[in-house]
Amino acid sequence: MGQQTLDAKSIGSAELQPGQWLTTGNGKAEILLTPGVFLRVGSNTSVKMISPSITNTELSLESGHAMVEVAEIHPENDIRITENGVTAQLLKTGLYDFNQKQNELRVFDGKASVEGGAKSVTVKGGRELSLEPNRSPKAQKFDRKSYEEGDLYRWGSLRSSYLAEANVDAAGIFAAKGWGPWGYGWLGASWYWDPWFDAFTFIPGDGIFYSPFGWGFYSPWWVYQAPVYGWYGRGYPHYYHHFSTNYREWGPGSHYVASGRYANGIYRGPGSVGRGFHSGPAMASRSFGRMGSGFHGSGGFHGGSGGFHGGGLHGR
Repeated sequence: MGQQTLDAKSIGSAELQPGQWLTTGNGKAEILLTPGVFLRVGSNTSVKMISPSITNTELSLESGHAMVEVAEIHPENDIRITENGVTAQLLKTGLYDFNQKQNELRVFDGKASVEGGAKSVTVKGGRELSLEPNRSPKAQKFDRKSYEEGDLYRWGSLRSSYLAEANVDAAGIFAAKGWGPWGYGWLGASWYWDPWFDAFTFIPGDGIFYSPFGWGFYSPWWVYQAPVYGWYGRGYPHYYHHFSTNYREWGPGSHYVASGRYANGIYRGPGSVGRGFHSGPAMASRSFGRMGSGFHGSGGFHGGSGGFHGGGLHGR
């Protein structure tokens, strides 16, 4: 990133400044933009920060592959990703896939307004758009399932589930008796560092916001509704958790997982039923799924510059 080589010590502290590049080799990176918006880049990828402002957030994908997960967005936000001279403005919560090598934009969920050259196209969920100059300016349907097996998609789903667990942990502490949303460290909607997960996580100001992968991000007011809330908060033991592609390294307790089979850190083996919790070799029977854009309350609107992060509690 710029002249800096990032390592484990960079997690939670390095910030991508305007005009700086972040480049990956054989590895991936996660960049936190406005609260609730995650940019994840795959291997052999370069992105340039143009503007990290909370009301004017813009990056350029210079090479490689990137995905943007939007769990919360406001009318005041202006989030734009530029690829090969074409700019996409992200308008709704959802999941957006940018592939510079294939020169394509793919919207799994959400809505984007795309402008570049003579093109001005609206791309909705379940559609993709070729950014080639001589290709059709119309968005086309695509087979979502075939792309859900991609490496960056699966890694993004795993990161999303991991940070959703961190959200419940952090929000549960704020909600516990004696802390409360009005207590020490609570700043409203923002990024918060959870040392037990060694990661920043998103905590909304009020309500429940569901990521496009189906994981819930809870405010302290609503965290009691989280599926695994019982082992969080004051009076409950805390454990260090580790982001890993091996579920045996995740640490004690239940964990969010996806269905199907085990792949790239997501347990999909015997006993899996929909989206639920991993609590050992098999999955518990309870499950939950995506609930649209979730419940939106009257949470505050807080800022902070975009930065490179891994995953007490403090806001950003």
